[in-house]
Amino acid sequence: MLFKRLGIDLGTANSLVYLTGEGVVLNEPTVVAVSIEDNRVVAVGNEAKQMLGRTPGNIVALRPLKDGVIADYVVTEAMLRYFLDRVCGRTRFFKPEVMICVPAGCTQVERRAVMDATLSAGARTVYLIEEPLAAAIGAKIPIAQASGNMIIDTGGGSSEAAVISLGGVVVHHSVRVAGNKLDEAIANFIKKKFNLIIGERMAEEVKIQIGDAMPQRTLTKSNSPKKIEVRGRDSLSGLPRMIELTGEEVTSALQGPLNSIIIGIKEVLENTPPELASDIIDKGIVLTGGTALLRNIDKLITQATGVAVHVAEEPLLCVVRGTGVALENIDLYKRSIARR
Repeated sequence: MLFKRLGIDLGTANSLVYLTGEGVVLNEPTVVAVSIEDNRVVAVGNEAKQMLGRTPGNIVALRPLKDGVIADYVVTEAMLRYFLDRVCGRTRFFKPEVMICVPAGCTQVERRAVMDATLSAGARTVYLIEEPLAAAIGAKIPIAQASGNMIIDTGGGSSEAAVISLGGVVVHHSVRVAGNKLDEAIANFIKKKFNLIIGERMAEEVKIQIGDAMPQRTLTKSNSPKKIEVRGRDSLSGLPRMIELTGEEVTSALQGPLNSIIIGIKEVLENTPPELASDIIDKGIVLTGGTALLRNIDKLITQATGVAVHVAEEPLLCVVRGTGVALENIDLYKRSIARR
């Protein structure tokens, strides 16, 4: 084939690119650094993430996607062009075919924005696939069968729960609460309790190192609670300061956003037809997305819903792999795909 075919998981926190025949070829943070004077893109991905909260006055590092949808069209287009150049080369005779993921709950305007940005970035044809469907394909769930499968995709900007049967989404609910809101909750807790202002990178590090969804003592080998040193700026004196934060404090900070995610999951279960509900009880719920890596989040959802929850293998890659598989077998999934 003369032209390349790409599957893109355009996430709020990370963007991944799948090249048909090769697999996942790119995995970078969804961050762009832009020069304010001439609106020129200075850096994208890992390089731009290093700049978050550390830029001089003439450069701003920002996330062009918010809650799973495009918040800054021009910057998103520049970022997509950068991804296409990285994978296909700057000089290309044939434009690539691109399949891109969108949240199941996004509006027609938001879908149109994704399509237009991708076409402007240099794609010849754009296909859209809903994230829960792509996640289910990537998690190797047999979605074409006449039985219910429930999937929860928790990313950086939104958490989506969906019941899939016969290759289509039967019931879905999206809450715009996920990894970024967990980071915000940690930062707000530290500001309220310790009068310490921290950046989003520090909050994310705390979540990864000692974050736990279940309210229990997180013990180390020495049988003492897990702790982490947190550095930031004192909100009263304005001077740099360091505090020690325990796992229990982080768990209590995370309960608010986690409850919002559970309410969204329960809403899907409440609206699921009884036949499909019985299938879900037999098979359990599959959890994908980056936030699925939070310790004990599967146990918390099991406790709240009474249905067994399994974390998919490599949950971060499920959506992009599913997108790639759908692109390679486009005839099988054409009912669930929008094209432009």
